[in-house]
Amino acid sequence: MNLLSIENLAKNYGERVLFEQVSLGVDEGQKIGLIGVNGTGKSTFLKVVAGIEPADAGKIIWGSNVRVGYLPQNPDFNVDSTVLAQVFAGDSPVLRLIQEYESALDQAQRHPADAQRQQQLIRLSQQMDAQNAWQLESDAKTILSKLGIADFAAPILSLSGGQRKRVALAGALVNPCDLLILDEPTNHIDNEMVAWLEQYLQSFRGALLMVTHDRYFLDRVTNRMIEIDQGRLYMYSGNYADFLESKANREELQESMERKRQSLLRSELAWIRRGAQARSTKQKARIERFEKLSEQPAERPDVKLEMEVGAARLGRKIIELDHLHKAFGDRILIRDFNYHLLRNDRVGIIGSNGCGKSTLLNLIAGRLTADSGTVVIGQTVKIGYFSQENSEMAESLRVIDYIKEEANFIVSMDGETISASQMLERFLFPPALQWTPIAKLSGGEKRRLYLLRILMGSPNILLLDEPTNDLDIQTLSILEDYLEDFPGAVVAVSHDRYFLDRVAEKTFVFENSGDIRQYPGGYSDYLEKRPPQEATVSPKPRNGEAKPAAATVEAKRPRKFTFKEQREYEQIDAVIAAVEKQLQEVSAAIDAAGSDFESLQKLVRSQTDLNQELDRLLDRWTYLNELAEEMANGQ
Repeated sequence: MNLLSIENLAKNYGERVLFEQVSLGVDEGQKIGLIGVNGTGKSTFLKVVAGIEPADAGKIIWGSNVRVGYLPQNPDFNVDSTVLAQVFAGDSPVLRLIQEYESALDQAQRHPADAQRQQQLIRLSQQMDAQNAWQLESDAKTILSKLGIADFAAPILSLSGGQRKRVALAGALVNPCDLLILDEPTNHIDNEMVAWLEQYLQSFRGALLMVTHDRYFLDRVTNRMIEIDQGRLYMYSGNYADFLESKANREELQESMERKRQSLLRSELAWIRRGAQARSTKQKARIERFEKLSEQPAERPDVKLEMEVGAARLGRKIIELDHLHKAFGDRILIRDFNYHLLRNDRVGIIGSNGCGKSTLLNLIAGRLTADSGTVVIGQTVKIGYFSQENSEMAESLRVIDYIKEEANFIVSMDGETISASQMLERFLFPPALQWTPIAKLSGGEKRRLYLLRILMGSPNILLLDEPTNDLDIQTLSILEDYLEDFPGAVVAVSHDRYFLDRVAEKTFVFENSGDIRQYPGGYSDYLEKRPPQEATVSPKPRNGEAKPAAATVEAKRPRKFTFKEQREYEQIDAVIAAVEKQLQEVSAAIDAAGSDFESLQKLVRSQTDLNQELDRLLDRWTYLNELAEEMANGQ
């Protein structure tokens, strides 16, 4: 069944074209992921489909009686409402009935002797029975509990921004609808909640249209992908992994077609230049074909974000945390925590919302003081702190002035001096946008700008608090690549499982009562190594059946590559070959150096370093190949 059809939809903001000539249909059961670079109009597209904003051109044709649920990126709230009342703030008949019942129940409890109020409550209870609204109320409370909201009567004003977003998400999920539109539903929820939301949406019977940067989430939930790129809409069948493959094929085809067009254009140009004699024998049609080819716009390549920023020199002492303890009232967030940060550490931090993850980063950054214990920071340490909320941005400032407040120039990793304006262009802020007030940027563009300002300070320690919130997938991929080669330590709090798998080499997990446990590897490695949350009770054997082996002994699992080991295994042969080639070149240079003693000293030191590196790589090659054999044999 077709729920809606979109024909030639277009939306502009002044001279800025977000999308144009967009046509597609949404059918029952489709789960669609919408992706694109920040500022391309993803959230605006959702608002237009949801009827929140008008389109500049085109139309949307809805099926009969299609119900729509919508979760905006920044929901509005009734400040006088409670949690449960906010969840039922929709305008469907059953939600209005629940609102009326909750209000009548409150009045009846306040005035138990008022017979009229008691009669009204009985009447509404009967209507709740008739419309099966009790189940909806029960579902709402279950969803709120899964999203970490336990006090259903709490005033909205008493909640944090993240908690409010989760209440709004619960309201969108509980509202009966045929098409559910979600804008960044995984923001402000922890890893366990994301996993639950995945399962919920997989079993959701209606259609789904959502924007999210969570690549695992897209891979497991969606069966169709839409990409907004330079004002155009591209549609792909399948999930995120299928999209990556299809997009690569599309771009390869576009490049091939453009090469053919250029080749034909050169051929036609040569013919045109041969002059009047050719024109008399070859008729007007060929000249017109040349003119048509010349006027045809070239396929524009995707604009790529470039993230090459240097870092200040880092000394031997980095950051030392000893017997760190922090509590707020009776609630202990961090208990006797010890860790000495290493030069090239890549640490991921996970835990439930409100457990103290951001508190730990604030203690490291000096924004909070520990109740006891010490935080010792080395003299050469320069911290760049990418906080969860970029609230300190002065939105009246122009984009370029905001960056120049931090630095006018920066030196890249290869020694190139780059101006603030050039860095903005590399971060996808063209010259025209650089003079725009920050207030006019999208949420994702603000986060990208905030990230650039942090990097313009040339930090050698990066503290990242939920860096994936509101950043597009392309920016995230490039950030992950940048962090791999960053010449310093990285400590990141994140609920993005893909990001943690790519970046983290150690995972710190906040557990009960402020305890922090350390696990090697990223998020997927932690899932495999963590202790079972509940003891498994084996059924008693029947008479005559053999007793099972000791239930407490877990079956031996086959070893497997971590994310980084898989990449290392794929690349290590080429790396070894490159080092061997360097050794050959150094040996040849030593032979040619003759009596140049100074050059010989440098070359011999280089040869020694390369031999040590080759030995290390060969040892690593042996380990990785042995592990690959074990995996192949299922050991």
